[in-house]
Amino acid sequence: MRRFGSALAVLGGLCLAIAGVAPALAHEHPSGITDLVTPAVVRIEATARVDITLLDHIGELVHVERSYEVPIGSGTGTVINPDGGMVTLTRVVRTDRDVRIYAANKIFAAHHKVKIPEDFERHRLKDDQLDHHLQECYPPKQPTATCIIDVTTEITVFPNISPPDKEGFKAEIVRVGDKPDSPAVLSPVGRADGSAGLPTAPLAAVVPAKEGSPVAVAGFTGRPAANLPETVDIAHLRAGGAGESGRQFKDPENKVNEPEKLGALIDKGLLGGPVIEDKKGEVVGLLIGGGKDARMIGIREITKALAEADVTPARGSIDAAFEQALTRFHTHYYGDAVPAFQRVLELYPGHIVAAAHLKTSQAKRGTAEDEATKRAAASTDLPKSTPLWPFLVGGGLLVLVVLVIAILLWRRGSQDPDPEPEPSPAAKTGPTVPASPPIPIPPRPAFDEQADSTVVVGRSFPALPKISSTPGQPVLVARDPGHNTAPGSGTAPGTKPGETMVQKYCTGCGMRLGPAHSFCGYCGQPTKT
Repeated sequence: MRRFGSALAVLGGLCLAIAGVAPALAHEHPSGITDLVTPAVVRIEATARVDITLLDHIGELVHVERSYEVPIGSGTGTVINPDGGMVTLTRVVRTDRDVRIYAANKIFAAHHKVKIPEDFERHRLKDDQLDHHLQECYPPKQPTATCIIDVTTEITVFPNISPPDKEGFKAEIVRVGDKPDSPAVLSPVGRADGSAGLPTAPLAAVVPAKEGSPVAVAGFTGRPAANLPETVDIAHLRAGGAGESGRQFKDPENKVNEPEKLGALIDKGLLGGPVIEDKKGEVVGLLIGGGKDARMIGIREITKALAEADVTPARGSIDAAFEQALTRFHTHYYGDAVPAFQRVLELYPGHIVAAAHLKTSQAKRGTAEDEATKRAAASTDLPKSTPLWPFLVGGGLLVLVVLVIAILLWRRGSQDPDPEPEPSPAAKTGPTVPASPPIPIPPRPAFDEQADSTVVVGRSFPALPKISSTPGQPVLVARDPGHNTAPGSGTAPGTKPGETMVQKYCTGCGMRLGPAHSFCGYCGQPTKT
């Protein structure tokens, strides 16, 4: 089994070596892009629909009914899950001004032909009777009120699609903050975009803490149109600053006044727009401020608002397909990017970024800018004497040989007999017989019990003084009186003084026998003496 394990180890190492020959096809995810976020950037416009009825009691009783749409705010939002959940700022969808006062001023001025500014302030009139009726029209509602007012907030979302959606879709408020620059969470109403939903933006886990961390901002300065795409600009974060007070921006090289630059973009419509981290393309915050000051509220405030609204950020199938297509596009594999972007457009036909990149990929596919074309050209320049397939074939044959050897070794190991048991200590301590060298025996006729048992062996040794033998006796006995003593002792080993030493020989093979031998050690014939 050890041999089999070694063979498997060699086989595993060989497979790893062969796998290393194949070229790597994986690419790292591209960094420093805003394409992951811009498809999820939307334009948000909030208006208050005010239905007001003026009760004129001055002359005949007259009911005057009017409806007004009063702008509340506008800005940029970001879709954070396929169901259409969005985040923006509270002041984009809610105003501190009382739209009921605006409607009262407007309807009173139009009906009574008096000059009242169309604003959100309470005014007085010189005519006491008209002034009394005007004050009774202002909220709050009283039993003697001269106006009945109903206010409904309407939020319209314009997605970043192609061709542009001039009508947009409606949304409702899920959660707003207690301050104008707090995050607000919205949800679409009656939106039908198919089972795949809407493109979403990835949210970061933390905000970069380093001074001068590069970021990008995105948003719309108006309703999306063919001549009005999303606006993207770069910025840098300052270290420190957190919470709803926001984190400031500053150019590390002091070449650009970034707070003023971004403040102007906020005033144009980027209020609440996403701040995008430069490396992974994830949202780290929302733009707040305006004028000559721009700041960012961080991802912690965003995730807190989402949790309170019970809205979970998530990525969908459109985003997964789009990320794969972007990887091919930003690594310049334009031929591979074409079907990938086509798949994105199948899931979401209005995906404006996918459509633009598809057009670029189709134009560059197969050109010198296509990495796939470069690799193909490089492979054709290699010497024809060193193709890859011989290595693969050779490696496969080597793997086969190793497998066959491993199987044979395993089968051989499984058929080995059990080793003989070692002799017991008692057997080891038994009598030992001195071994005699084998004597070559010439061919002779079969043994005849009636013949003389004397055997002449094929070697020279001293003549035996006297041989005593009985027909049929299996042992030859030789007595040698001339060898009855051992050197230095005067007596032969195993004999008493005066006795003659007896030497036994096997009659079957002629081998010399010891005094204690019961069987011939060479041929196995018993000695019956």
